[in-house]
Amino acid sequence: MSDERDEAGPTSPNPDCYALPEPSFTTFMLSLASSALVHLGETPDPDSGQYTPNLALAKHTIDILAMLQKKTSGNLAEEESRVLEHMLCQLRLAYVSKTK
Repeated sequence: MSDERDEAGPTSPNPDCYALPEPSFTTFMLSLASSALVHLGETPDPDSGQYTPNLALAKHTIDILAMLQKKTSGNLAEEESRVLEHMLCQLRLAYVSKTK
């Protein structure tokens, strides 16, 4: 049996169907950074609308971004590298301010 959303396609007025950005390394990094901001309590959880800090998860997500930076060193486009560096700097500063 087919899912209704599959039949509707991306142009459906159904609010559950919307155009997603083209997959890229930058959108992947932005997704991780958004998760880190939720875990830092800087932005509300998209499901509950509540601010629910979880510093352990925030640190873990920041560490994943740092690992990606290390593993992709020399293989990213200049803009991707700049975005990742900036994100990590901002997330680390927010994390440190939350742990004081």
